[in-house]
Amino acid sequence: MDEYTADCRARVAFEVLANRWDSVVVFTLAAHGPMRPAVLRTRIGGISAKVLNDALRRLEYNGLVERRPYQEAPPRVDYELTEAGSALLEPMRMMGAWATRYADAVVDAQERYMARDCRTPRAECQG
Repeated sequence: MDEYTADCRARVAFEVLANRWDSVVVFTLAAHGPMRPAVLRTRIGGISAKVLNDALRRLEYNGLVERRPYQEAPPRVDYELTEAGSALLEPMRMMGAWATRYADAVVDAQERYMARDCRTPRAECQG
């Protein structure tokens, strides 16, 4: 079981998928192809420009999207998935299937935990 120790490569994948908006951006780019940030934001819905920009920077940093600037007036930039970004779709779909099957059990467990001794996951209940 050493593949999940502190310095293992598998942790990279878990860290990449840990941010909820990153996976939404990857799925949206996969479904609709390269697009400008404003169009991407509209397609996703419910995401601020700052949060989208942070997600795009994280994904670019991790090599999952490519930023393509164009020498036009006004300036234009779009983003598209790299090969590594596209390859994430299969494990993301598998995680989605896991969530479909087990989300209710996870939520039930969370509710039982919080109801027991009036505790929240991080701190004691305040009243």
